[in-house]
Amino acid sequence: MENYINKIHHANSIELMKKMPTNSVHLILSDIPYGIGYDEWDVLHENTNSAYLGSSPAQEKAGAIFKKRGKPLNGWSEADRLIPIQYYEWCKQWAPIWLDVLVPGGSAIIFAGRRLAHRAVCALEDTGFTYKDMLGWNKEKAAHRAQRVSVIYDKRGDKNSAENWDGWKVGNLRPIFEPILWFTKPYKIGGTLADNILNFGVGAYNEKIFSKYNITPDNVINLSSLTSDIGLHPTQKPLNLMKFFVELTTIEDQIILDPFVGSGTTCLAALELKRQFIGIDSEESYVTIARERIIKAKSNLEYSLFN
Repeated sequence: MENYINKIHHANSIELMKKMPTNSVHLILSDIPYGIGYDEWDVLHENTNSAYLGSSPAQEKAGAIFKKRGKPLNGWSEADRLIPIQYYEWCKQWAPIWLDVLVPGGSAIIFAGRRLAHRAVCALEDTGFTYKDMLGWNKEKAAHRAQRVSVIYDKRGDKNSAENWDGWKVGNLRPIFEPILWFTKPYKIGGTLADNILNFGVGAYNEKIFSKYNITPDNVINLSSLTSDIGLHPTQKPLNLMKFFVELTTIEDQIILDPFVGSGTTCLAALELKRQFIGIDSEESYVTIARERIIKAKSNLEYSLFN
């Protein structure tokens, strides 16, 4: 494992993790792609359309909130109806590798989009994971993309319909929470979880950690983003949120893995909490960002030790 730990790797996570020893990682904590076409790296299905990920003049005027055009829920064609199945198949590609590298009783905690989270659950369950729980992370603010129906009819010159449907919208409600899926690798059949904790150092959660982050031991997590938690990745998560999950499920010196490392927040959390880390990403630009954050954090930690 010495070739892998405490590094951010620019690689295909599946291929790299195949080389890692079985039962070598204590926690997998990752904000995986949601498969909803947020950006090019989030397109995980086979069907494309010339309008997909483009933008209209109205979107450009609205700014960053409407930066890219995704597919409507109903799709543009029958092929679009296969997107959820193809997301399940994508998850099934890496789930067996995750199961192999985790120690028995180890957790895999992933952020997943509301639309396709159920497909990720099925993929990991079908692979052999135990589905422990779905948590909710309440965000302090979220963009609301629902369009008013009356505006649509106004643009068509249909004033009567615009008045009749005033107050109605198309789209979703304001997305103020994100689901977090918590899985565990099964421990020895016939054994106990208490035995597994002694053998592998994982399997329980540290309830005392909730008070450290000023939250209650519920399955809805209220942790806000700071100014430093934005601007490095379009789906960047708060550092304290990742630190919470690291401390909730692991102890010092254990190994934390993030196969979709993005801007490196999971690895930064592990470093600051005296855990080992492994980060992997196929996007070179984000690997560079993650490495720079780790280098800066190491420098700050070394400075604090001698001052």
